[in-house]
Order: sequence, then C-alpha cells, then structure tokens
Amino acid sequence: MKKIHFAIFAFSLLVSFSTIAQKTEAPVVKKGHTNDNKFKQLKDEFATPNSQHTASGAPGAQYTQQQVDYTMDIVLDDANQKLFGQEAIVYHNNSADALEYLWVQLDQNKRAKDSKTPDIKGGGPELLYSPEKFAADFIDKPFDGGFHIEAVKDKSGKDLSYTINRTMMRINLAEPLASGKTFKFNIKWWYNINNHVPQRDRSGYEHFDEDGNNLYVIAQFFPRLCVYNNVEGWQNMQFWGRSEFALEFGNYVVNITTPKDHILNATGVLKNPKKVLTPTQLARYKEAQTTFDKPLLIVTQEEAEKAEKGNSTETKTWTFDAKNVRDFAFASSRKFIWDAMAVDINGKTVMAYSLYPKEGNPLWEQYSTKVVAHTLKEYSKYTFDYPYHKAISVHSKNQGMEYPQICWNYGRPRKDGSYSDKTRDAMIGVITHEVGHNFFPMIVNSDERQWTWMDEGLNSFIETLTELSFDKDFETGNLPKNIVPYMYGDQSNLSPIMTQGDNVHQFGPNAYTKPAAGLYMLRETIMGHELFDYAFRTYSQRWMFKHPTPEDFFRSMEDASAMDLDWFWRGWFYTTDFNDMGVKSVEEYRVTSTPTSEIKALAKSYGIPVAQIRPGIYLSKDSITEGEPKTPMDVVLLKKHIETNYENPSTVNIPKYFYEVTFEKLGGLVLPILVEYTYEDGTKDFKHYPAQIWSKNDDAVKKVIASDKAIVEIHIDPNLETADVDTSNNVWPRKEKSEFDLKKEALQN
Repeated sequence: MKKIHFAIFAFSLLVSFSTIAQKTEAPVVKKGHTNDNKFKQLKDEFATPNSQHTASGAPGAQYTQQQVDYTMDIVLDDANQKLFGQEAIVYHNNSADALEYLWVQLDQNKRAKDSKTPDIKGGGPELLYSPEKFAADFIDKPFDGGFHIEAVKDKSGKDLSYTINRTMMRINLAEPLASGKTFKFNIKWWYNINNHVPQRDRSGYEHFDEDGNNLYVIAQFFPRLCVYNNVEGWQNMQFWGRSEFALEFGNYVVNITTPKDHILNATGVLKNPKKVLTPTQLARYKEAQTTFDKPLLIVTQEEAEKAEKGNSTETKTWTFDAKNVRDFAFASSRKFIWDAMAVDINGKTVMAYSLYPKEGNPLWEQYSTKVVAHTLKEYSKYTFDYPYHKAISVHSKNQGMEYPQICWNYGRPRKDGSYSDKTRDAMIGVITHEVGHNFFPMIVNSDERQWTWMDEGLNSFIETLTELSFDKDFETGNLPKNIVPYMYGDQSNLSPIMTQGDNVHQFGPNAYTKPAAGLYMLRETIMGHELFDYAFRTYSQRWMFKHPTPEDFFRSMEDASAMDLDWFWRGWFYTTDFNDMGVKSVEEYRVTSTPTSEIKALAKSYGIPVAQIRPGIYLSKDSITEGEPKTPMDVVLLKKHIETNYENPSTVNIPKYFYEVTFEKLGGLVLPILVEYTYEDGTKDFKHYPAQIWSKNDDAVKKVIASDKAIVEIHIDPNLETADVDTSNNVWPRKEKSEFDLKKEALQN
C-alpha cells in the first residue's frame, strides 16, 4: 500500500509539472562540460574593473588622462602642394607613472616611399578603375610622401634624441617625466601634399583642371602625441591606413598662412576675422551669428568664381584658438563658397557652416548647412548639448571624414547641376554621419585604432535616428533588416564586432551597420525608448572628453537600465552568430475531464490502474469523438472552481481553443520572440517573449496559447525587427518553400 501511495504521489507531482516521464535504461555517463549557456555573464571576457574604469561603467575616482597643448605655425604652399610646419608642444603627465619616453604619431608616413602599407594588401585586380586610380596603381612613380622631420628640440633649443619606426616616433627623454610634471619640446617638419582623389585618402588636395585650382582638406598634418593610459600604456599601434586615431585632448593655437585669395576654416575660434575677410564678408559673418531661420551666404558663388580666376602671390595668416579638442584640421581653397546659420542648442548659439566649390551647387546650398543644424540638434537630444561653438561641413570629392568641429563630405551633382535622389540622400547621409562624429569620438573619445565600432557603430546608430527624424522614409541602411545578407554570409569572411579594426573582414558592415542595427534593436525591441535613451545618455555624459573602453559602454548601459544584457553583447558583439527563428509546429488541444492517452501511458509505466488516476482538467490532442464538443462546459472541477472563486461565475469566459506552439531557433543568437497571432475574425494580438525564454533550451521552446477564437495564422517578427536571416519559416501555416529555403536545405544536405 505504501508503495502504491508513493507512486501516486510521484505521479501527481509529475503531472503537476507537466512532465512526461519515461522508463529509462541505465544512465549513460557523458563527459562534463563548462558553462556554455548563452546567458552566462561576461566576467571572463570583460577586463577587470579598477579605480579608473569602474564596475558600473563610470570613470573611477583615480581616473586620469594626459593633456597635450600645441602652438603651431603652418604654411600652405599652393604652388608646389607642400605643407610646412613648426610646433611647440607641452605634454602634461597627469598619470601616476614616470614616463621614460614619449610616442608621437607620424600618420603621413603611411604615404612615404618606403611605406609597407601597399605591401600588406593582397587580392587581385579591381573590377573597375578610374583613370586616376589606374595611373596611380600601375603607371605613376611612388608618391614622395611622408614627414620630413627637420628638427626635434627641447624648450632650450637643444636637440632631442628620437627614433622613427614608420608611423611612430619615440622621443627619448634624458630623464623620466615624473607624475604631475610637464615637458616642452618643438618639432619642425614639412611634407608633400598628396592628391587624395585616386586613393580616396582622408587628407590632401583635389585639383580642378577647368580653372587650375586646388581644394585642400588637410588633416593628420602634424606630429601628434599618442594616448597613454592604464588600459594600453602607450597606444602606439602602427597606422596601416584603415583603423583611425587615438588622441589626447588639449588646447591649440594655430596660425595658417595661405594665398591671400583663399577662404579657410578650421577647428577652433577664428581670432582675426577682420584681417582675413573683406569688409563685406565680415559684415555677413557677423550677421550670420543671429540668423536662425535659414543659411546666409558669407562668400557667394559669384565671389568664389571671381577668386578662381586669380592666383595671388600675396599671403594672409588665419589664427585659430581651440580649447579642449583632441585634434585639429582645416580646409582651404580660393574656390570656396561659404554659408552659415545659427543653431539654438538649449539656449546656446552654435554656428553651422558649409564650405563648397561651385561644383557642389545647387545641391550644397540647398541642403548642407540645414543638415548640419539638424544633426547638432538631434545628437544633442540623445547624448549631451553640443559643447563647441561651431560645426563645419566641407564638400570634397569622394570624401567622408571627420575632425573636431570640421568634416569633409561627398555628394556632387552632375556638371549641369542636376542630381538624383540617390546623390542627394547620400550627401545628406554622409553629412549627418560626419558631423555626428563630433560626438563620437571627438568628445566621447574612444580608441579608434583598437575598436572601430565604438565610434563608427555608435555614431551610425544615432545617425539612423537623426536621418529618420529628417525624413521618416529615409533609407538609412542601418536597420536590422539591412544587415541580414551580411549576417547569413560566408562565415570565413565574417569577424566578430569585437575585433581590432585592421583585422576585420567586411569593414563597413562589421564596424558600421551591424553595431548600429544592434543598438537600434536594443532601443526599439529589447529595452524600449525610455530605458535605452536614459542609459545611452548616461554613458555619453559619463565619458565626455574622456577615453572609454568597450566594457565602459556595456556596463553603463546595464548599470543605468537595470537590464542584464550580457547575452546580447556576447551574441551580437563577440560572435558571428545569426538569428533564425521559426514556427516548428502547432498542435491543437481541447479541454476534457477524461484522462488523455499520455496520462494513461504514464500511469501504466508506474503500474497505476487507470481508475486510480486523480480527477483533473486535461488538455488533450486526442481525436474528438463525433458529437463531442471541443471544449465541454461541464468539466465539474472547473465549474466548481469558478463558482467558488469568482464574483460573477456566469460572466467568466472559458477559452475554447488551446494551441501548443513550438518555436525553434536554428541560428546561434538568442533574441526575443516577437509573435503576431491572427484570429478567425481578422483581429490580431502581438506578443513579446523576452530573450530569456531560451535560457533553459537553446533549440526550441513551447508555449500554450489559450483563446476564445480560433488562430488562423502565427507570424514571427512580422515587422523585421530582429535581423532574422530566413523568414520563410516564420509563418504558420507554412507557405510554399521559398528559393532561399530550398538553397538552405541544399547546403545543409
């Protein structure tokens, strides 16, 4: 008797937990395994928190960073396309360490005759060459680029010992620079300016054969100090041409001498507008400071075309003062048209400027400065109020590059002035993106040489929101649906986002689109606007004018939202897994008080007679006998429960339809299941199952759906929010197999 009672007790427990027990043979001993659950915390992958980069993702009490101040005199030789410079540098050692040497970046050496950058590039011929690119690759002699260092001296004029290792120069100090001390030294240099058009270089000049003029966009033009911190020590990784720049903040005073008929703008406040602008231009310049409704021309197209015809041998010097910036760049040409518009950023006036040759019109006059203004407002909304006094968009062929307060952008109409919607939108997109870089990484100053996604990906995400607010139908290219072809591509040609930039396959999708699409998914689908926006602003404001790491971003997003997102970071950023969910099966059930065949089989396995099975309410998929209602209303126990526990039993709506839906996960990513249920009367119900639904089973999960209406369709991710690579299995009842489905099956077989 005791044995029977124990069996009944065990059986009742099994039934209550909906577990179907089976008789088993002797257990099979398997090897142990580590915790490979996809919801495992990222303790092993993350760097250990410390007093500078805390576990919350915020800068710690002992956080420090170096400061580097520059005073420069620059001469632009337009006749010979050379740049001459001398700089006085003050290096502030704010770290706790004594420094034996200083590392300086010589980025122009990437273009030196003995540069190894061309030698590391493999691959066959390009499918299509422009004449300039073909000549540069196969006909022209190697460009004589790179810095010519004429002198490196201390503040007293004594020569300093230095060693150049390609794009890096080590300044050998006579004695270590102690914590809290400064070191002053001077560098004199020059280099030949490259034509940036054939190789799409970030900096250089474009030559216009029609009028014989050059348009200069000048950056990476001076020896710059590397970052020193407690994460990398000296960030002196070589510049191979792709992964961009890690830089310290500092103050700049820069004097730039150009031909007298040039128009120039640069990082920083123009200190001598009266000396470099005509009285008419100066009056317009001042008027623009209070013009908020539309751009105002400071230099007109007529004036620029007149300047194109000259070639002044006289010079003038432009002086700029920039506080707390991480770099400096400038653009100069006699071809420039210049327009301006004041922007109100929460009560502070910021100037939006555009410089462009006549070849950019009418497109640039119509859109550029307005897009700059819109970008500043939108980015300020999602991060922090733009802290600088201006942002400049410069039109230059094939360009898309950013520097503090200034950027170069493509988007050129045809020669007759006409342009396609595609050209217009591409220009709007690149201006939004490059102006947006003022926030990431010019202010939130991540290490671009190591982690390209931290500036490009975060920036592309806010760019997406900004473009959609400019035009709700704008084709951003950064939505989850846009990354699907990349996600399901050849795994041998994919890299995790968390890969150093020089080693990344498919640089654009990896560093730009995938991070942007992932953050868009976090905001729209996983976290919601309120939680995401607060956390993103928290990260942005914590790390203004500082050097964050990936962990600082990941930790800040969780710290400020109370959401465990380690599963998302691991899957989306640390792997090349993709998402593929589907409706595997749908079983229809009915309510009955008669024990089901599964229950009877279970009872038999325990030796329990059917007559002794306890009374209950069962969901059964057994065949319905003729005349038997699908959901009988005379289930005694259910009626008794309702009559006992409900105030108005007669109004209680008992579901008539029950479905067991099995969702399968064929891809490696864990993500929420977004399901739209459509009923026989045409109404719909949307259900969001959190990603944690996969925490105990990584392959398939079942859900029981109760309804008073029959379900006629089940659709996973109907709005394409989760980058599902194969939507042919997302709908029940299944449609005919798609071409994609057949190809996938062929590959699997």
